[in-house]
Amino acid sequence: MNVILMGPPGAGKGTQADFIKASYPIPHISTGDMFREAVSKGTDLGKEAKKYMDSGHLVPDEVTIGIVEERLAEDDCAQGFLLDGFPRTVKQAEALDQVLARMGKKVQAAIDIYVPEDVLVERISGRVSCKDCKAVYHLTFNPPAKAGVCDKCGGELIQRSDDQGEAVKKRLEVYAEQTNPLIEYYQKQGTLYSIDGNRSSKEVFADIKKVMESL
Repeated sequence: MNVILMGPPGAGKGTQADFIKASYPIPHISTGDMFREAVSKGTDLGKEAKKYMDSGHLVPDEVTIGIVEERLAEDDCAQGFLLDGFPRTVKQAEALDQVLARMGKKVQAAIDIYVPEDVLVERISGRVSCKDCKAVYHLTFNPPAKAGVCDKCGGELIQRSDDQGEAVKKRLEVYAEQTNPLIEYYQKQGTLYSIDGNRSSKEVFADIKKVMESL
C-alpha cells in the first residue's frame, strides 16, 4: 500500500503516522528524515541538499525528488510506504507520479486529515516540547505533571517561536495556499480520502484503518 498522509500543522499527522506504523509493515517516510538519511550516507544528492540546508535555504524540487526516488527504491518499501510531508505542491505530486511509474507503482491513497482553523490554532499555540529529549506536551490536552518540566527526562519545556500568535496563522495560510490545489489533484485521480481530524485520535485512526484495509 502506497499512501500519502496530508494535513495542516496541528492536525495530528504525527500521532496517526505512529498508529499506522504500529499496524502495517510499511515504513513511515518524512521529508526531514529522508534529508537527514541522505546527508548521513553522503550520497551525491545528500551532499547537494546539505549545501542548501546549511545555508538556510529550501532544498530545490529536483534535489528533493531525487532523494525521494532513492528512498522509495530501498528494500523496506517493497510492500509500500507512508509518505509524510511530501508532496507539498502539484508540481511535486506530478514528479512523484513519474518516479513511481518508473517503479511500476502508483499512489493508492492520499489521506487528508482536516480540522477547523480555530481548533488548529488552539492545538498549536498550546504545544510545548522538551529542550533535551524533544518530548511534546500540550498545556490543555496533555500537560506535564510539573509546569515547565519534562515528565520523561526533567528537561526544560519550551515553545517554538513558530507555534506562537501570528506565526501560527501564517503557517496555516501558507499550508492552505500550497495544499488546496494538491487536494484537488488527488481528488481528480480518485485517490483522495478526507478524514475528520476534530475527534479523538482513536476515532480518527478507525477511519484511516478503513481506508488502509480497502487498498
